[in-house]
Amino acid sequence: MIIDKAGNITIITQEKTSIIELVKKIDVVYSRYKNDNIIISLTSLNSISLKEIIEFLQLSNTHRKSKHSFVIVSDKVNLDEMPDEIIVVPTIQEAYDIIEMEEMERDLGF
Repeated sequence: MIIDKAGNITIITQEKTSIIELVKKIDVVYSRYKNDNIIISLTSLNSISLKEIIEFLQLSNTHRKSKHSFVIVSDKVNLDEMPDEIIVVPTIQEAYDIIEMEEMERDLGF
């Protein structure tokens, strides 16, 4: 797990261990990043199932309720299968775009 921070955005990049292990690790250190927008980059993994993405659902819901963005980046999933409650995009740039749009919405009171 590699963690990069730029302003109010924390990027967590997963390289080797399983998605379940990553979610557990993020839960342990979550208090450090709870006030940031979070991008989970899974681009280095070969294949990711819908079940693995759903592992992030509780963490995503908790984070989004606190008025922060939570975006997963992966080009190895079928985006049409993803539940509406979790945001998955194919590129890191799209993740930044989503965060920017959500921050504008929050500023406008949505």
